[in-house]
Amino acid sequence: MASNFAARANQALMQSSPKWRLVVWLLLMLSASLWTLQLWQNGARVQSDILAMLPHLQQDKLTERALNQVEATLADQVYIALVAKDETTAIAAAKLLMQKLEADLVARGKQGALTDIRSADMQLGEVLGQFYFPHRFKLLTAPQAEALASQNIESLIEAATAQFYNAFSYANSNLLAQDPLLLFPANLLALAPSSKVRASQGILLANQGDNVAAVVMAKGRESAFNPNAQLAQMTALTAALDAVEEGYPDITVLKAGALFHALAATQTAKSEISILGLASLLGVIALVWLAFRSVMPLLLAIVTISSGLLLAVTFTLSVFGELHLLTLVFGTSLIGIAIDYSFHFYCERLSDTERSAQATVAYIFPTVTLAFITSALAYVGIGLAPFPGMQQVAIFCAAGLLGAYLTLILAYPLLAGSRLPEGSRPLALAGTYLACLTQLSKRFTTPLGMGLFALVIVVWCLIGVSKLTVDDDIRHLQQSPASVTEPENQLRQLLSGGTDNQFLLVRAPSEEALLQQLERVSPMLNAAIANQELGNYVSLSRYLPSHRKQDTAYHLQGEIYQTQIDTVLTSLGLDENLKPELQAAYLAAKTEYITPAAFFTLGAGKQLAPLWLAPNEANSPVSNGALNDDGASAEHGAEHGADQGADYGADYGAIVLLGGIQQIDALKARFTHDESVQLIDKVADISAVMGHYRLLTLKLLALALGIALLLFSLNFGFKKAAVVVAVPALAALLTLATLGLTGSPLSLFHALALILVFGIGIDYSLFFASAQNHGKAVMMAVFMSACSTLLAFGLLAFSQTQAIHYFGLTLSLGIGFTFLLSPLILTTTQALTNNPLLTTKKS
Repeated sequence: MASNFAARANQALMQSSPKWRLVVWLLLMLSASLWTLQLWQNGARVQSDILAMLPHLQQDKLTERALNQVEATLADQVYIALVAKDETTAIAAAKLLMQKLEADLVARGKQGALTDIRSADMQLGEVLGQFYFPHRFKLLTAPQAEALASQNIESLIEAATAQFYNAFSYANSNLLAQDPLLLFPANLLALAPSSKVRASQGILLANQGDNVAAVVMAKGRESAFNPNAQLAQMTALTAALDAVEEGYPDITVLKAGALFHALAATQTAKSEISILGLASLLGVIALVWLAFRSVMPLLLAIVTISSGLLLAVTFTLSVFGELHLLTLVFGTSLIGIAIDYSFHFYCERLSDTERSAQATVAYIFPTVTLAFITSALAYVGIGLAPFPGMQQVAIFCAAGLLGAYLTLILAYPLLAGSRLPEGSRPLALAGTYLACLTQLSKRFTTPLGMGLFALVIVVWCLIGVSKLTVDDDIRHLQQSPASVTEPENQLRQLLSGGTDNQFLLVRAPSEEALLQQLERVSPMLNAAIANQELGNYVSLSRYLPSHRKQDTAYHLQGEIYQTQIDTVLTSLGLDENLKPELQAAYLAAKTEYITPAAFFTLGAGKQLAPLWLAPNEANSPVSNGALNDDGASAEHGAEHGADQGADYGADYGAIVLLGGIQQIDALKARFTHDESVQLIDKVADISAVMGHYRLLTLKLLALALGIALLLFSLNFGFKKAAVVVAVPALAALLTLATLGLTGSPLSLFHALALILVFGIGIDYSLFFASAQNHGKAVMMAVFMSACSTLLAFGLLAFSQTQAIHYFGLTLSLGIGFTFLLSPLILTTTQALTNNPLLTTKKS
């Protein structure tokens, strides 16, 4: 069946006009160019956001919303610490920095790159005081509640008396008239989380050894992973910092935020695209020139690569609407694969100079078509991974191969019609190499030789695979340089550990139940801090007591305002006429509660609004603001507005931010059996997904080998097909063993690379299996193909991004082994042909 199809296709190719085929190819390339241009004009873009590469997690709606909320909150924050020898200099430098950033914002208006420029909020205490004071009868600190519960009101009177005579206390006649025991100031102070930072003159300060650091924060107007936004934000920031360093040359600057990680990733990707892509292209050009010594093969090689890249970009933008920078880095390998078709064409022409270009294309058409299908299917296998970025790589490379394949079929018959210079030397070298391999393989065909060869392979594979370890950590997808991570770690320590990506999601069926759950969780987190499992946390329980807790405080204060009011007034020397007013105020407060809805209308409340997840997004205060790493405010991203009104389920949820995590496993253990509290660790969850798909990919590889065996059996017969498939299978196994022997851990990226080892390696096997009397031409073509592929993927192995390094290293090993093993197919095929007992009738 396959042979009949190939014969009919060959006949159609021979009968069709080369001119018309070229016209079709030109129209196709022109259409692709115009469509790509239209896509760019309609908003298609280059994406550098590493988060866009991550797999999709299957989460319930509340968890997914919490993840999106935290990511949107933390993604675009910028932190700058100005470290000086004294506090005065640090404050002055911070004020100058804020002045310059605000001036840039005013000058650019809506085009300003950095917004919400701030440091310490000096009005925060006053605002909170005004909000909570009417609810003072519903608030008690733990010591105050304990004293009232034990009816030890004398201790509270003594504390109030001490405050009355303290020159630095909050006591004044107005406060005493409404809060005679001065309970409220202690409750207001309890709202402020314990931290190493302090405020002075509106600037957030922290000590760093003998130095003082002033911290300034800002929010990017657009995503830090947008290349244009990166440029705008860094331009504004650099100009402001230059002014600071000019005025205060002894200042040390520490930077933190996603902006600097994204910028490093963008620069690395752009550098690798240019360096690796250029090196690969130059290597291919050198190969073509040395082999064929003619301008036309060189020009057609460039045309083949260009048409492949054009279709790759067109298909990727059409499907995804954007092109990831890492896709381009991976896509540089397309150069080494797409050119293979050109190599096979010209090597066949060298072997038979009398054959026309059209006849040569028709001759290699069946094998090239089968090779294209298997390679494209290999890339489709990569596309099954849960990574949008890897799915882009699959579409990009498969479309690129299609472009190269169509160029060979449609353009070469006319464009490659000129004769080649004498090419006997490259063919002679290929023949010599084949002869040597033939002599070597004959030694292995003896029982002793086959036994020794099999023993070496088995021992190598057993030892190597037994030493193989796995590592599915998603952080290997992108690792920022030390110049970014070290200043960030120093700044995080200044901010009491900052905020980590892990957080707690507390859920409950009602608002009151959720507040009670938060109150239950806080002591557990305090215990974790005491055990040095955790550095700090930010929870709404500090600001929003449950109705039950407020009622408890209210009833306990009844001891003051209903039972002991006379004693209190007399002991403190206050006017007895205050009694009716105090009791009336106490009774009036009975039905008044501190509520989330009221709290989130405050400026200070908007800072914490993203931590509250109400069932109905449209009625949730979350859209009013966003959080940064230390709980400061920022406007919520407009892109989330489109989600308002969506159905997020019936549960209420609250996010508890965690910082300075030291023992994540111990922290998880505290909530293992608590269904209402979930420790969200997206890094660990994605890593688990990577491990799952690593195993799935290896199973897919085994399935692909089986399908290829059945497919090739239709054309070659079962035994010959088994030999063809055995080469890439053995190459994959030897690659795994070598990775184990070299100590390289196995990851999803290794497994994805093995899929390509199969897809590319099977091409070599197919060409040798179909070589017939043109073994030298095939050997030369496979040699050049392997060299170009090794150039492409070998260079990827030098990438600074560990995922790309793993990918390139695995492919380099796999293709190298395939190149060494595939010529043995000729010897094996001859043995199958010459031995009647081994011959299997073709389908």
